[in-house]
Amino acid sequence: MAENQKKQNFTLPIIVMFALYFMIAFVTNFAGSMGVIVQNQFGASNAMAQLGTLANFIAYACMGIPAGHLLKRKGYKFTSLAAVIVGFVGVGIQFLSGPLASFGVYVLGAFVAGFSMCMLNIVVNPMLNTLGGGGKRGNQLNMFGGTLNSLGGTIAPVLLGYLIGGQAATAQVADAASAMIIAMAIFAVAFVVIVLTKIPEPHMETAEEKAARLSGKVAKDPVGPMSFRHFVLGAIAIFFYVGVENGIPNTANLFLSKEVGPDVAGTVISVYWFLMLVGRLLGSLVAGKVSSKAMLTTMSSVALAFVLCIILLPSTMVNMPIVDVAIPLNFLFVPLCGLCTSIMWGSIFNLAVEGIGKYTPLASGIFMTLVCGGGILPFVQNLVGDWTSITASYWVVFVGFAYMLYYALVGCKNVNKDIKVD
Repeated sequence: MAENQKKQNFTLPIIVMFALYFMIAFVTNFAGSMGVIVQNQFGASNAMAQLGTLANFIAYACMGIPAGHLLKRKGYKFTSLAAVIVGFVGVGIQFLSGPLASFGVYVLGAFVAGFSMCMLNIVVNPMLNTLGGGGKRGNQLNMFGGTLNSLGGTIAPVLLGYLIGGQAATAQVADAASAMIIAMAIFAVAFVVIVLTKIPEPHMETAEEKAARLSGKVAKDPVGPMSFRHFVLGAIAIFFYVGVENGIPNTANLFLSKEVGPDVAGTVISVYWFLMLVGRLLGSLVAGKVSSKAMLTTMSSVALAFVLCIILLPSTMVNMPIVDVAIPLNFLFVPLCGLCTSIMWGSIFNLAVEGIGKYTPLASGIFMTLVCGGGILPFVQNLVGDWTSITASYWVVFVGFAYMLYYALVGCKNVNKDIKVD
């Protein structure tokens, strides 16, 4: 980071990025928790109940690279403002699916909201990494942002479970109306705050670069983010990570809502996201001293053990500590997986973009494209669940964690240090 940037106070921009981190999880987890309502009101299977989540994340595949170009050409502030407008519209469409009693309108709203989540992710990750100067400090800021992200994720399922009540069989989209109104209000407030906030633009194209681009005189760079092996493997790791992060609670929510009711299921899933919050908070405190590689290696290994417990342990009913609700024994390990997934996003992102310099904005766009795994893997997992059983579907999650362990041990090494990145 340049010397004049070091002297600037970036507190307010960092706070704004943290607020956007919160919105990403709140809206995303809201779509996942809506699966219980979709199953009841529209008679969907386990897999079809994940269509909202799938639509939300498929938007990443459509918008990831265009959003990266938007960030490069228009900057962080313009991109974040556009994102909150799109988010407001997306949640508004989902709100209308209640009065219209339309599954198609609901899926469309989730898809539009997904564009917003993609654009927000494009902004917050490189921005916090840049404000922290990269390295361990950049990872630390992303960990703190991830803590607020987990707070938004924690609130969404428990709020929706409370609104639905104790019976999944009576759940309707209209039950979630107040939560969607809250989401739209947060977007509106975020828009005002961003408008009034001065945000630095370290990666925005210069006037000379813009003029050269418009004149067609820009020579095509033969090198790009995809020239870095560790970035390519990291993008694949993000595909698996976001997939298992959402597949673990979404699938458990569908199962537990039928077994013990939506209110209890919502409580259990909120504990998963709360433990992610705790893990990210603790991770942010140690990230300045412990490498991303060490953190990802440790948590991937522990996660593999927890998933095996979900698959292999019996479904005997036991009381869950602290919240004191009765759930199957093997599903006690679902919330514990949240501790493991808590540090993975920041660690993978930090490892993947380390050492790629000027290619970071476009790399972030490609990175976000692979976030579509957050919709694809839960859909695949629940297809497996429809064909076999819910517990057997967690083998999909096991494979995802196994790949992340491989990335932490082998794939994250930068073997392309000869490429000029200034």
